[in-house]
Amino acid sequence: MKKIFSLLFSRLIMTCLLILLQILVIVYALWFLSDYFVYIYIGFILLSFLILIYVMNEDRSPSLKLPWILLIFLLPVFGGAFYLMFAQNRFYKKDREKYTKMYNRRNKTALDTYQKDIDKASKIYGRQSYYIATKALAPAHKNTTVKYFSVGEKMYKQMLEDLKAAKHFIFIEYFIIGEGKMWDGILDILVEKVREGVKVKLIFDDIGCICTLPSGYAHFMKDLGIETAIFNPFKPVLSIGHNNRDHRKIMVIDGYIGYTGGINIADEYINEYPKYGHWKDTAVRLEGEAVENLTDIFLLSWNYFGKATEKLDKYLPHVYHKERFKSDGFVQPFGDTPIDKELLGETIYLNLIYGATDYIYINSPYLIVSYEMIQALCIAAKRGVDVRITTPYIPDKWYVHIVTQSHYKVLMEAGVKIYEYKPGFNHAKSFVVDDVAAVIGTINLDYRSLIHHFEDGVWLYKNSAILDMKEDYQKTLHKCIRIKKEMVENMPWHKRWVRNIIQFFSPLL
Repeated sequence: MKKIFSLLFSRLIMTCLLILLQILVIVYALWFLSDYFVYIYIGFILLSFLILIYVMNEDRSPSLKLPWILLIFLLPVFGGAFYLMFAQNRFYKKDREKYTKMYNRRNKTALDTYQKDIDKASKIYGRQSYYIATKALAPAHKNTTVKYFSVGEKMYKQMLEDLKAAKHFIFIEYFIIGEGKMWDGILDILVEKVREGVKVKLIFDDIGCICTLPSGYAHFMKDLGIETAIFNPFKPVLSIGHNNRDHRKIMVIDGYIGYTGGINIADEYINEYPKYGHWKDTAVRLEGEAVENLTDIFLLSWNYFGKATEKLDKYLPHVYHKERFKSDGFVQPFGDTPIDKELLGETIYLNLIYGATDYIYINSPYLIVSYEMIQALCIAAKRGVDVRITTPYIPDKWYVHIVTQSHYKVLMEAGVKIYEYKPGFNHAKSFVVDDVAAVIGTINLDYRSLIHHFEDGVWLYKNSAILDMKEDYQKTLHKCIRIKKEMVENMPWHKRWVRNIIQFFSPLL
């Protein structure tokens, strides 16, 4: 009874009820103004017509524009209003200007420090590194070692050891933090570290944690001595403000140890309970100079959303670690943001596809991508590159998985090999290319990650962790089923129609 009572009065249920109430008020208002229905109708039609012209002339991919154009045609009264509410990023001109100024004022390592070294090794990858350095203001680094984790349990064990050894500061930025064994283990250490005088800062996404943390959790953290900022606090109103989320997973310890990858802080990520079967996820631990980029990404979010003025200088890797770091290839962590409208994550992925000559191994929980991405993968396979994509067998969202599967046929016809992770849910996000380059981080192959969310990743070149990622991918294939052409073609006709309809509107999901 207590659980039912808690569920009924949970923040999620109360929020849904408040939004439903708003919808009913709008419907009542329209009914109340029924005498003016003709004028209201004409007004909405005019709005939709103007929005339609705007959408058609927008500088966007046609695959993003077409669903909205069709929706406006199908719902001429409310289509334009829906576009204004759900298609835009929350940041208005003044927000973008403020964020951009903070972005450009950050303390940065000279962008060309190792650029010539990468160019000398490979002009193709040198240009890819240059793109990340200039567009994300995230330079490449040497003097950094990378440890790859093939599952969350292994990462968690190492993370606890590093947290216990922290002496100066701990920065944490995560999309999801859930109460349970994983977070309890971390929180116990954080509380102890605060008592020791270690500075702890925490950022969590409000919608990401709406079902996993109780209301007022930020105040609870502050009472424990943990400085806390909430990314884009959720308000129970119909607003475009909910479109942009902080999907990052970053932990920085004393400036020279950093973690990122697909693993959030909740029990399913370390397989403490089988939410969707076995949870396959990956992450990396960085030790060395490249952690500077992760700290920079965190502080930009902290200063903007926490309304602070922290500077990078006092958190650099060598401030608290005077020894020389081991060097292992090039490591380039980067952050992606919807504010600058640069499709950084998608472009990095496309550059890896275009530059591949031998193989491309891809992990992604979702495959909801643009025509340009599908074509790039198909062209790579047609020119003889071994392209393999692994997705979940047990999905977390059935309708999203339908869209993922809708791309299988065209990819397989071009020669792309598709696999589904049979034991459960594959949440990893990674590209491995030709034994020489890789990306691992938080960026899914879907429109939300590529367009609307704040993300992060690590670009690797000639780093030993690349071969670890390759080895893990090949071992994981033994636990997957390979999708055959007949498995897609034998789907009942009504399911194919549902799939096609959902696929067409996938940019709206």
